[in-house]
Amino acid sequence: MKAHDSRNLLRKALLFLSVIILLGAFIPNAVSAQQKAADTAGLNFTDIPTAADSIAIRKKAADSIATVKAPSIEKSLKTVAGTSKEVPKSLWQIFLEGFLGGLAAIIMPCIYPLLPLTVSFFTKKAGNRAKGIAHSVIYGLSIIIIYVALGLIITLLFGSDALNALASNGVFNIFFFLLLVVFAISFLGAFEITLPSSLANKLDQNSDKGGLAGIFFMAATLVVVSFSCTGPIIGTLLVEAASKGHRLAPAIGMFGFSFALALPFTIFALFPSMLKSLPKSGGWLNSVKVVLGFLELAFALKFLSNVDLAYHWNLFHREIFLSLWITIGVLLGLYILGKLKFSHDSEVPYVTIPRLFFSIIVFAFVVYMVPGLWGAPLKSISAFLPPEGTQDFNLSQLPDSGATSSGSTAVTSSIKERKYASNYISNKIRGLDPWYDYDQALQVSKELHKPILIDFTGFVCVNCRKMEADVWSDKEVFKKIKNDFILLQLFVDDKADLAPEDVFVSSYSGKKITTIGAKWSDMEASRFNSNSQPNYVIMDGNGTVLVPAQGANYSVDNYLKFLDSGLKAYNAAK
Repeated sequence: MKAHDSRNLLRKALLFLSVIILLGAFIPNAVSAQQKAADTAGLNFTDIPTAADSIAIRKKAADSIATVKAPSIEKSLKTVAGTSKEVPKSLWQIFLEGFLGGLAAIIMPCIYPLLPLTVSFFTKKAGNRAKGIAHSVIYGLSIIIIYVALGLIITLLFGSDALNALASNGVFNIFFFLLLVVFAISFLGAFEITLPSSLANKLDQNSDKGGLAGIFFMAATLVVVSFSCTGPIIGTLLVEAASKGHRLAPAIGMFGFSFALALPFTIFALFPSMLKSLPKSGGWLNSVKVVLGFLELAFALKFLSNVDLAYHWNLFHREIFLSLWITIGVLLGLYILGKLKFSHDSEVPYVTIPRLFFSIIVFAFVVYMVPGLWGAPLKSISAFLPPEGTQDFNLSQLPDSGATSSGSTAVTSSIKERKYASNYISNKIRGLDPWYDYDQALQVSKELHKPILIDFTGFVCVNCRKMEADVWSDKEVFKKIKNDFILLQLFVDDKADLAPEDVFVSSYSGKKITTIGAKWSDMEASRFNSNSQPNYVIMDGNGTVLVPAQGANYSVDNYLKFLDSGLKAYNAAK
């Protein structure tokens, strides 16, 4: 009876861990908006140069004398006073994401049943415990080597610059959306994604060989056979890692994944008695797989939203996004309670305590999202949602900006029409009056005697949305931006074409600049040596940078100090 209780307890613990892992993997990630797109039939995808185009390009630009400059911008550019301090997602964070994905993979139906079989095989075949442990360790290391090699191959095939450009590339965002939908359908049970059986058979034959080679081929066989379960997880991890811009990101992500996957084989080889306490395989393994399928489906919508924003389709509004997430959440909650079943699911005769708690978490998240349909900010997930400007029906209140009538630049400026403003209606922050053209901002700054706050941002920039939701929404910050600065927002991933007279060849990258986003991306890279967003720059009406630029920092106090330092420098220079 005690052994039975112990197994039930461990089973519940594993179920709880699995859902926490899956929910954790769904938390919005910081995605840098690096730009470089490709022309595709039916969609006007264009190239956007970035600072990652290489040092060789910079040298070429410096030596070039035959390039055409954009006179209105480059005429007023001064010496750089600072660069962006935004720190992109670290390799440690990418490793952790991979590690969590590996933990989730362990309790998938393709891998979990193999744990006792594999460990028992090594223990018995080795003849003694020490040799069995050594073989299990080599087996685990072989799994790590195979997956890390996969990550390195991804980098070698595409290159770090290409991986760096995926975040806002229209072709890849659509591809990622479709890929994750396919993964989700697979996890929901419609079909299985498998590698050719001939490959598995060949590897299995080689695993009969003795020594290290045989152990390595056993690990390779596991990788191939379990691909129907691990493939969607690996694919999602590679999509995330590829968009971070780190050369080693795919390899580090795969290292974290394989390390977590190999860990239990080594642990159970060291302590084989623990195998007895493992819960038996059953329908709960398939439930974990289906839950992951729901989460994959919800996560896929972010990539569709990216394309909708960058190309001004204006189809995928915030309330549509939330409605889909709410629907997916309700269906997931009903599935956990056993009220929704698929053909391959086991019967759920009663609701267990773990299922009850998981359903409470899911339904609570659904209830939290519902007010967002009427404009609630939903700060905890705002970075993942389409901007509030896409909301058709918004009842939320404006921050108390404390603005006076003289605070509106629309009234006192001699410029009556804001250039490019029609492109950003969906992204406009209510209560603020941004400008979207560099030259117009310089003129307004001189007229109103206020410094310029440049916000290098992007449609698909998660960090930008988080800064706007967590920092700019603060009353003091909002008041300062509205009343004391000329806000200039430059969207570096805007695919809209420049007017023919504004097209130019960059003296920095040597590329022909034909889109609005490429124009601002080139400016950020050439002048501020940065291609990260957000990037905040404070300058005067002559284009002189007043204080070092700053990237994403979610401390309100830090941002207030940054704004105050810019105001102080501006007033001192008068």
